Amino acid sequence: MNRPAAAIVILGNGSLATARRIQQLYPSSLIHGLAERVDGADRVYSDFGANLRQLYQQDTPIIALCAAGIVIRTLAPLLLEKGAEPPVLAVAEDASAVVPLLGGLSGVNDLAREIAAGLGIAPAITTSGELRFGTCLLNPPSGYALGDLELGKRFVSDLLAGESVRIEGDAPWLDSAQLPQHRDARLAIHVGSEAREPVADELRIYPRNVLVKVNAVVSAQTVGDVLREAKVAWQSLACVVADESLMADTQLREVATELGVPLRFATDDDEFAEQSVAWGEPVNAVTVGVAPAPLVIERLGRARGRLAVIGLGPGAAELMVPAVKAELERANDVLGYETYVRMAGPFRDDQVMHCTDNREEMQRARHAFELAAQGRSVVVVSSGDPGVFAMAAAVLEALHESNNPLWHSVDLEILPGVSASLATAAQAGAPLGHDFCVMSLSDNLKPWAIIEKRLDLAAEADLALAFYNPISRSRPWQLGVALDIVARHRLPATPVVLGRDIGRPGQTLRVTTLGALTPDQVDMRTMVIIGSSTTCAFRRADGLEWVYTPRWYGQKP
Repeated sequence: MNRPAAAIVILGNGSLATARRIQQLYPSSLIHGLAERVDGADRVYSDFGANLRQLYQQDTPIIALCAAGIVIRTLAPLLLEKGAEPPVLAVAEDASAVVPLLGGLSGVNDLAREIAAGLGIAPAITTSGELRFGTCLLNPPSGYALGDLELGKRFVSDLLAGESVRIEGDAPWLDSAQLPQHRDARLAIHVGSEAREPVADELRIYPRNVLVKVNAVVSAQTVGDVLREAKVAWQSLACVVADESLMADTQLREVATELGVPLRFATDDDEFAEQSVAWGEPVNAVTVGVAPAPLVIERLGRARGRLAVIGLGPGAAELMVPAVKAELERANDVLGYETYVRMAGPFRDDQVMHCTDNREEMQRARHAFELAAQGRSVVVVSSGDPGVFAMAAAVLEALHESNNPLWHSVDLEILPGVSASLATAAQAGAPLGHDFCVMSLSDNLKPWAIIEKRLDLAAEADLALAFYNPISRSRPWQLGVALDIVARHRLPATPVVLGRDIGRPGQTLRVTTLGALTPDQVDMRTMVIIGSSTTCAFRRADGLEWVYTPRWYGQKP
């Protein structure tokens, strides 16, 4: 069975050795360790309950190295629907026990057997049907779908009560099952794609061997009507295929989502010959195709490519927004400046990293579109927010300059992150609490004369100022000139915040004044925030200072 990458969740270093053994069984899995308790985890979390519930809601298989009771109590508020749950297991810290807890219909017992075999122990399987028959009839293998769960439960109960069963159709995974088979049995397991009314003495299992090809935008209702007319069960539908000219159509994506199947694109019917798809006649722009076995979706045309431009935030994992984390999890390719790509990891073995120099932005953007146009899921990484002196503008510029229709058909999304200026401001208090201006002092892509003019006008307008790229070896003089310009409009006592590597190991935060600030206190990794005329600073209880700019201006209300 194909599963998402598992999360191995541990609470302390004592579990790390067992976690590593399990990770060897599933190389794409990630070890989640409690902050300040675990060294060397792939992911760090600060709240066990919040992390576990988030993983569960993301349908991530959970292997928790802790007491089973802790896991159950943590997930209890979410256990509302038995048919919709990922595999959840508890594993003893010393590798002496593997206990499947949740996800009987998601392969949790298979996962438990695999882990137990890897650890050299027996799994604690308690499911009656699996113990008796050696398989979970309500959890058919990948490529098959169960018809009716409630009828299925009663069906299995009858088998456990002593009824015999006959098998109709091709069900190779049941060949080794210990089922009480008899050719004249009242109960039947029927495997097939034809539509028929459910009955209590029949367990319907549908092979996902049906696809529909559309040559125009149609509704999900139309697809359903055509399937009914063809006497094909909707549960056997594996895929919707459309011409590549429809790739950017949002309505078609919504139709596939409503039908609960992937959407693929192809221009040549020869792409379906490998899987022996037999086509019917087109009806209302929909053609039904049936294969003799479950379809391998990855071999049918290609998916619409996706390109996400993400912001990692300042660096700390807890400051990365959840949507960005999810995008990184599903990416095939990750592109960016090497420092930022490494910061975004770790990555699965099947994910490809494309690391480039920090000045190769347009080349990186074009490469990202080339990959996404092949149907891949691509992430372009920026630190902070991708729209603030980062990759979002370069990606859009590359698309704007391109006349390649495949690039324009890519599913492009810009996902925000916490910018360095906002992260630094939050550490200091609220120095950007009123109108403010964000500027880069780098003249690599704009003339210094423009920087001087904008800076002078912003300072004259009494905006708080946040400086990116304040100084470098090649331009050590520019920050001094910038401070002289600001000093024409601000008093020497104006509060200044210096944040270096905020959100990363070794971060430092200092509060000084405009009069005391000199360029030698700053490097390229320092965020400089200069207050407005109303910005205030006062001492904190720990001896440091809070800095804020009031929301009012002029006379206090």
